[in-house]
Amino acid sequence: MNHDPYYINRRAVRRSFSEASANYDQFAVLQTEVRMRLLERLEWQKSVPSVILDLGCGTGISSKLLQKRYPKASVISMDAAYGMLQQVTHQRSVIKKLLGKKANSVCADAYQLPFKSHSIDLVFSNLMLQWCDPPDAVFAEVRRVLKPSGVFMFASFGPDTLHELREAWALVDQHTHVNRFIDMHDLGDAMIRAGMAEPVLDIERFTLTYSDVMGLMRELKVIGAHNVTAGRSSGLTSPGVIKRMAAAYEQYRREGVLPASYEVVYGQAWGNDKMSLKVDGEVRIPIGHIGRRR
Repeated sequence: MNHDPYYINRRAVRRSFSEASANYDQFAVLQTEVRMRLLERLEWQKSVPSVILDLGCGTGISSKLLQKRYPKASVISMDAAYGMLQQVTHQRSVIKKLLGKKANSVCADAYQLPFKSHSIDLVFSNLMLQWCDPPDAVFAEVRRVLKPSGVFMFASFGPDTLHELREAWALVDQHTHVNRFIDMHDLGDAMIRAGMAEPVLDIERFTLTYSDVMGLMRELKVIGAHNVTAGRSSGLTSPGVIKRMAAAYEQYRREGVLPASYEVVYGQAWGNDKMSLKVDGEVRIPIGHIGRRR
């Protein structure tokens, strides 16, 4: 039994996103915007990947856009939620019609990637890593499958995300209602522990607005972002408690609307054939390999 109140039930995450898959794209406004900004960062990459992994592909829109950008590449759409992969079928048909290429879909866990070591040129992951706490095992797997010259690009949520909702709930009960989001510096440290080369991270902040807090909560629910932490209430939350939380959230109202803050962390790192990561987490570096990447 895990006693960390922020421990994430991965089975519940898979079930939640599978159930939300049919309507996900209609309501995932922020996810769509962040996806486009992450894709824009590929302009900085001079290399042209041959094999691309869309890690946590959701409904497959990123896969479609990656295939359009790199028409000769093999794009693998991977998600742990089978319901999401069923939606990828439509994106696959679009890819085949536009480019004559068949896309590949894989239902698997990011903690155990079913690919050969050093087989992927680009791992692209849009707003999936916040469901992997801690991220070390995922980073170790990404580093394993990346070619030494390969690139890992991701977007995740930082600790200021939904701080208004977290603080409003904290005033009415002791349960966890919002995930623990990992700080940018901690993500960078985890990538280094995994043996990745030259991690680069930066932050962008977004604010969505709602007429009431229930609108925010309904949107989170419909895209599958349920509270699946170990410290959540084991029973139904009473209308009275929800009403008190909503009243507490009112302190943030400005110009007639309620804000919901999101801190988006963008990360990038390269594969590395100069390190070997031991099971106990100790990184061993041959002395002749110490130096800057060229």
